[in-house]
Amino acid sequence: QVQLVESGGGLVQPGRSLRLSCAASGSIFRIYAMGWYRQAPGKQRELVATITSGGMTTNYADSVKGRFTISRDNVKNTLYLQMNSLKPEDTAVYYCNTDLRLSKGYWGQGTQVTVSS
Repeated sequence: QVQLVESGGGLVQPGRSLRLSCAASGSIFRIYAMGWYRQAPGKQRELVATITSGGMTTNYADSVKGRFTISRDNVKNTLYLQMNSLKPEDTAVYYCNTDLRLSKGYWGQGTQVTVSS
């Protein structure tokens, strides 16, 4: 199965941008629909965005629509999340995984995003 490592998080002020990356070590990354998920302290993990295996179709949670963009590079085996106009409520640990509606994946360590003035 695909192994995933997230990176790119950090501390930023509201209105700024971050780009998260997810590096896949498996040999069949290209066949999986993928997603970004996040979990804030005291809250359940939620789905942020999904992308089909070929990258042609994307879906977003209402809370991030118009601000975040999910993309993938199947040659580099990498998933991305471009995060613009960040808000304090975006603060969470962000994880990549398969689209869990379609395939069971395994969680990595995630990357911390903190949005604060």
